[in-house]
Amino acid sequence: MSLSHKHKCREIITKAVCGKGRKFSTVTHTVTPPNNPTSILGAWVINHQYEAVSAGEGIEVVGTYHINIWYSYDNNSQTDVAKETVSYVEQVGLSYLDSKHRKSTVEVSAEATQEPSCVEASVSPGGGSVIIRVEREFAVEMVAETKVCVLVCDSCGDAEEKDYEYVSGEEDFEELDLDLIDDEL
Repeated sequence: MSLSHKHKCREIITKAVCGKGRKFSTVTHTVTPPNNPTSILGAWVINHQYEAVSAGEGIEVVGTYHINIWYSYDNNSQTDVAKETVSYVEQVGLSYLDSKHRKSTVEVSAEATQEPSCVEASVSPGGGSVIIRVEREFAVEMVAETKVCVLVCDSCGDAEEKDYEYVSGEEDFEELDLDLIDDEL
């Protein structure tokens, strides 16, 4: 049986993921320690904190982290640790966006899929500072109210007793194993 004229569609307002995006980036920082470094013994990014903020058609990730650089100086006869706090704003565009969402209900979130980490540290050509290369990646989501359209029938009792078949013109599901369907949805 195909869908008849007595079945109607209804718009329902619900919260849904209305936008998604992901961004990988590599940034370079220059840290100037109190002593001219001879060599770099280690570099770490720690204490990463961030939050997501809605920004037009995208999401901004606003955050900070500390860079700690263990270095030698005075022709490798002394060592010290240079510390610097870095602030950043990462603009993440949305690769998917439901344009019919209610803008006044937008909530955004971000997840660091790759925490900021130092992938390279070297003494600058002039010798007075350290050049740090940091990689980071964020996945963002925008949740908002939006409309979805659902099929409704005149009576719930009628729907449970009848066996409806939806004719869509797409692939056939005759080989579907009905024992795998969960009746308690």
